[in-house]
Order: sequence, then structure tokens, then C-alpha cells
Amino acid sequence: MTDSKKVVVITGATSGIGGAIAQAFAAKNASLVLVGRDRERGQRVLQAIQKLNCRAELMLGDVTDSAFADQVIDASVERFGKVNILINSAGIIRRGNAIETSDHDWRQILDINVNGVFYFSRAAVKAMRKSGGGSIINIASNVGLVGCSGLVAYCASKGAVVLLTRAMALDHAKEQISINAVCPGAVDTPMLVSAHHKPVSAEEVIQRRIETIPQGRVASPQEIASLTVYLASDEARHITGVALPIDGGFTAR
Repeated sequence: MTDSKKVVVITGATSGIGGAIAQAFAAKNASLVLVGRDRERGQRVLQAIQKLNCRAELMLGDVTDSAFADQVIDASVERFGKVNILINSAGIIRRGNAIETSDHDWRQILDINVNGVFYFSRAAVKAMRKSGGGSIINIASNVGLVGCSGLVAYCASKGAVVLLTRAMALDHAKEQISINAVCPGAVDTPMLVSAHHKPVSAEEVIQRRIETIPQGRVASPQEIASLTVYLASDEARHITGVALPIDGGFTAR
């Protein structure tokens, strides 16, 4: 994998899985465009990456704005000459069943988790066509494959990402654009303990999740990042349209 020649755009790059993915590509000497909403967190990630002598830029904006998606991809091409890899990692979670889910929460989670993926993927495909191909990796979830109680909006959004991945993979396979989804289970990030109806500690949430995972542990963000880097590599060029769980065996049952 010659990542020193790769240009990678990463949404949701300022924390959690997205931040770990940014670090992993930086270690491969890729050129990075980091997309997020929080300037302070974004600057911290950017500074850490630049210490690795990696070319990187930060772009702040709203992934639900299709014009912003176009702007990011256009700016990436202007700055680095091309876009080889897009990682759609931006996402939010809202907990609750259908009765507990407000119209606002439903619209927001679908807007960020689904529309954002679509807008950035559409913009990236246009750029990748011109440079002879590329790779798009969508960070979905294992609950987009099997469902989960108390997460109706999140499950719906991640299920949509899985089928968007498969449909686009078929549409663009002959253009040498591979499109895959990584489907994490529980991961030790701030999202794991966010949006609960009552305050809970990280230790409490992790223990609950461990009880449902055959391997008996939650994943680290770095594990998700390693899989993502592989799927975007030249070695994985024949893999497309895949929604790959990385969940310690949760979906195997």
C-alpha cells in the first residue's frame, strides 16, 4: 500500500473512530483532509498528525449540507491534486424506541448518518472518476445488520448506510471505485456512553456490552481504524459491496 501517494478525506475526524482513522492514515504518510464541526478538537487532531510530518488540512462544516460536501472534495482536489479515499465516519446516536423518538431526533440522525454519507460519496465519486478510481469506506454499525432494541433511529440510519454502500458499489464497480462498509459493534469511544436517558459511567456501559459479546471485550478505535485502512488499500481492491462486522462475534449468533 503506497499511502504516501494517497489523498484521504475523513468526515467525523475530530474524535472517536474518525480520529483514530486519521491517525492510522497519517502513520502511512497519506495526505489528509479532516472534516468536523468542533474547531478545538479538530485543531488537536490536526496538530497531532502534523507532528508525524503528514500533510493535513482541517475543514469545518456541516456534513448535511450538500454544498459543503462538494466544497470539501473540490478543495481537496485543488490542494492535493486528487481524492483517492473517502472515509464517511461522521455520525450521531439517539437512544429510544419509536414512541420515545421525537420528530427532531429522527430527522437529525437520518440527516447526519445517511444524507451526509450520500452527499460526500456522490461528490467523491465525481472526483475519483477523473483520477481513475478510488475507495469509499462508510462507518456503519453491526446494528444496521441485525437490529437492536432501544435504538430505532440509529438502526434505521445504519441499515440505510449498509444498503447505500451495496447499491453504490454495484453502480461504480466498473469505474474502479470500491465502496465498502465497516460495521463496528461496541467501541470504547465517547459515543458508547452518550445519549443515555440517565447518567451512566463508562465502566457500567462497557460491562453491559461485554456480557453480550462472545469475545468478552469491546473494541478499541484503533482496531476499527486498522480494518478501515486495509479495506482502502491496494491489497483490497477486489473487495467491494461488503458490510463487514467487527464486533467480537456479536452478529455471528
